[in-house]
Amino acid sequence: MKNALITAATKGMGRAIAIAFAKEGVNLAICARTGDHLAAFKNELSAINPAIKIFASVTDCSIKQQVLAFAGAAEQELGFISIIVNNVGMYQYSSILDDDDDAFEKQVNTNLAPAYLLYRYFGKNMITAREGHLFTICSVASLNPIAEAGTYSVTKYAALGLSKVMRLEMQPYGVKVTAIIPGSTLTNSWEGMTVDKDKMVLPEDIASAIINVYRMSAGANVDEIVIKPITGQ
Repeated sequence: MKNALITAATKGMGRAIAIAFAKEGVNLAICARTGDHLAAFKNELSAINPAIKIFASVTDCSIKQQVLAFAGAAEQELGFISIIVNNVGMYQYSSILDDDDDAFEKQVNTNLAPAYLLYRYFGKNMITAREGHLFTICSVASLNPIAEAGTYSVTKYAALGLSKVMRLEMQPYGVKVTAIIPGSTLTNSWEGMTVDKDKMVLPEDIASAIINVYRMSAGANVDEIVIKPITGQ
């Protein structure tokens, strides 16, 4: 049975991805900042598939020591982690010149650093096993920057760059790396705004794409997948 680690798993895309992997019969290591939400979701996943193991950890992924503690505990509880989904992220609507003084550090530590840390923690084990798949949730802002979300765009460009480097380092060893690049997706980032869900990507669409990529033959790797709303936004 495979083991997957998913960051920020109780809401939005992370939640949908965790449910999809649970249905695939994959053991899960999940984290979130809120213990009550995490415990409730763990019970929900167990009900979906009682046969899988689920390790849940209250973790603030913007803090290096907590990310590494989560990684170590997940490995101890489940064994070899062969699937990583770098999902944690934050969106801040602000131009760089109008950013708060700590905006850059917060967004780098949330949108980029966890994926880097988890890669360094698990990457050499994957090379030794010649097995694994790293998924990183990027953004259409990784391709075309949004002036009104300047620092977010910078960090998402960097996340896509990290995914490209990981792929180059891992491809000689048969380890797969895929960047998921969604457009406007119906998550908590839109809380308080009026949106039309029928004109947005749904978290379940992202989960479906990841599962389909995961199911592909050993010789196939999807480098990047872009999923936009039908309106093109």
